[in-house]
Amino acid sequence: MESRFNLFDNAIAVKFAKRFINVAQVIDQSPLPKSTQELVQIRASQINGCGYCVDMHTKDAAAADESPVRLNLVATWREATVFTEAERAALALAEEGTRLADAHHGVSDETWAHVRKNFDDDQIAALVAVVALINAANRINVIVRMPAGSYVPGMLAAALN
Repeated sequence: MESRFNLFDNAIAVKFAKRFINVAQVIDQSPLPKSTQELVQIRASQINGCGYCVDMHTKDAAAADESPVRLNLVATWREATVFTEAERAALALAEEGTRLADAHHGVSDETWAHVRKNFDDDQIAALVAVVALINAANRINVIVRMPAGSYVPGMLAAALN
């Protein structure tokens, strides 16, 4: 698959991407566990059909020592025994926050209660932000058909410097 548009060859797209990465750094520096951030980003990317982001976040998670079993089971997290209660709450929020058009209620009160039970306010702020940010990234990459498979951890930051 070839990309429709090279985002790295366009000054406006690069300027936007640098700011996008600055926003992502706020989340990275939050108290939300990095493993939870990656699981959420992988799940939303799977739902949105963003191969580039699935490639990126599975490789970033693996580079951070996430287990292959957990990475392979993200799409079927409800049936898997390898995720904590907090991770399950985060994955449910990611799914409902990604599938807004599929349900009139958006994020259910049940899911929100599960999130409130497992995360403090700073973690919730980061969790909501990571769901919003990955959905935006997915849309950008799906629109331009960014191909998956060639990502190397750290590559994006290097390309934007």
